[in-house]
Amino acid sequence: MIEILISERPSVPFKAAVLDFDGTISLIREGWQQIMIPYFNDVLQATPHAESETEIQRCVHDFVDYLTGKQTIYQCIQLAEEVTKRGGTPLEPLEYKHEYLRRLMLRIDDRLKSLRAGSDPREHVVPGSYELLDMLKRRGLTLYLASGTEEYSVKDEAALLQVTEYFDGGIYGAQDDYKKFSKAMVIQKIITENNLGGPELLGFGDGYVEIENVRQVGGVAIGVATNESERKGIDEWKRNRLTKADANAIIPDYSNIAELEAFLFGG
Repeated sequence: MIEILISERPSVPFKAAVLDFDGTISLIREGWQQIMIPYFNDVLQATPHAESETEIQRCVHDFVDYLTGKQTIYQCIQLAEEVTKRGGTPLEPLEYKHEYLRRLMLRIDDRLKSLRAGSDPREHVVPGSYELLDMLKRRGLTLYLASGTEEYSVKDEAALLQVTEYFDGGIYGAQDDYKKFSKAMVIQKIITENNLGGPELLGFGDGYVEIENVRQVGGVAIGVATNESERKGIDEWKRNRLTKADANAIIPDYSNIAELEAFLFGG
């Protein structure tokens, strides 16, 4: 259940953990790529000097995939640059972002309505998420949530999934002024405010950004490669990216919490 890539363990106990949200805890936004990529394709195909449909699709896939894990605005900034390259006049990246989010909300509206009506939140999380959070709290860690999704949405969706109370360190998300937030900034805040050494930080994420950020400060990072559409098994695309980001270990989800706890804490 756990693919161990780096077996060395820190000699100090973990004091804090930072977790990504979408794809790491929440599955509310599962399928977001199926909204972003066709929208971006349409934008580029409408430019004066657009290549073939196949070439445009390849371009969009490449930069959307590469920037996954960062704030959505970065993908929109790249879209604007690609429009300019093809002789078009781009919108402001924030306009692309807002239109993408409008389309995404149409896809996930039924999920949000169902949760607001009292449906079981376990249907919309990575399997074992509550058991993971319970285990980390029992171990005495302060938990932080850091997401590339807009902060107001992360806080709303975390409340719907009934996980807000776990994150006593705070919930952080993207801002319209994107320079005011990054996962690296949150990690530095955690280290500074708690006077932590890097090895005292534990991270969980399904994108290369949070894995790289945790590893760069000397922390331990667990890559979560869940196949989101089926809620089980490994997504090989995610696994490959997480491996390249230097994750300590790869897991499909948190179903085998005992094995994960033993790997992290010994015993």
